Amino acid sequence: MSSSIQEENKFISYLQDYWDIYVGVFCVALAFYFYHNNMDALATIVSAVAIGTLSLTVSEIAEILSERFPEPYGSFVLTASAVIVEIILLYMILLQAVQDPEVVKTVKGGIIAAVIVDMNVLLGFAVFVGGLRFVEQEHNKDTSSTYTTILLVASLALLVPSILNESNHSQTTLYQVSMILSGLLMIYYIIIVVFQTKTHTHFFKQTARSRLLRLKRKMKEEHDEEEDDDYLFDRFNNFGLIVAIFIFIAIIALSAEIFAHDGMKLAADYGISHGIAGLIIALISASPELLTAVKAAKNDEIQRVINIAMGASTVSILVTVPVLMGLAYASHINLTLDFSPLEIGALIFTIILAWKTTEEGHTNYIEGLSHLMFFAAFTIIAAYY
Repeated sequence: MSSSIQEENKFISYLQDYWDIYVGVFCVALAFYFYHNNMDALATIVSAVAIGTLSLTVSEIAEILSERFPEPYGSFVLTASAVIVEIILLYMILLQAVQDPEVVKTVKGGIIAAVIVDMNVLLGFAVFVGGLRFVEQEHNKDTSSTYTTILLVASLALLVPSILNESNHSQTTLYQVSMILSGLLMIYYIIIVVFQTKTHTHFFKQTARSRLLRLKRKMKEEHDEEEDDDYLFDRFNNFGLIVAIFIFIAIIALSAEIFAHDGMKLAADYGISHGIAGLIIALISASPELLTAVKAAKNDEIQRVINIAMGASTVSILVTVPVLMGLAYASHINLTLDFSPLEIGALIFTIILAWKTTEEGHTNYIEGLSHLMFFAAFTIIAAYY
């Protein structure tokens, strides 16, 4: 009797540890079936579930890898894994522009929406949850100050093609300016990486150690020899974890291709705005990061939340934009960086809001709620814009 109970408990534990892999792989297979049978709506929904669940797997593996590195390197691993998924998803959608040039607007919306979601949903919800649990949480204000400065400069740089577009410049001029700007953004990011990892690493580290985190580390040290984590990926070395991440990203790419093909057809059939389509893409790619950020906030690791949310937003502009421009060039697709007034306005106001809510080095739940309210307002405008 006891052995059967142990087997049952082991089976339940196994499902809890690996449900995302099972669901993700099953949904990929199901998405292919629906795709080949021209069932657009079901293929889009199931492929989105596959992307979300397998992205969660990638995030969990990346989190294991990130815990083996000090900040800001740990957050780099998490943001890099999420941004790779974001780039794949946006590129697969961009390829649909060969048949429908209007799809480019969805890709542009997705680029801006990635920052809107990271800074308002991810940061806002995590700060809200952490604020409810701990009243106030402290972080290194140099981190948020630096990131908001970087993001504001990058956002203002994206205004250049938009202003030229309003001045009735030719598409050739817009394209040339967009390519030059992409190169500048990438150079800016490389310098920022040096700033983060070499000259000013202290700007991105927690100044006051978390109460709960300190207690957890102490308990871990005391019982380290007694603990036996059965999670498969915990046993992998760093190289093995990187290989696992890329295997799952390859599977995600297959789902992304189906999502892009059938999803864009579905959006056109039902008249879904480019803004809402971009938000859906951003929410799918950011969902694993959101879970990681909320978990960190519950553990009183608000510094990690700031690093993830603002770091991901920085990479979304300074890396995603140049990479997508390069991929568009290689695929002979005309992608320019002239965003709509709504997109640029929402981006700049998001950064100003993030600056105001984090400038003092501590957060509370009302500041998190303010970000969520801003996102709700933006969503309403995007739906009817």
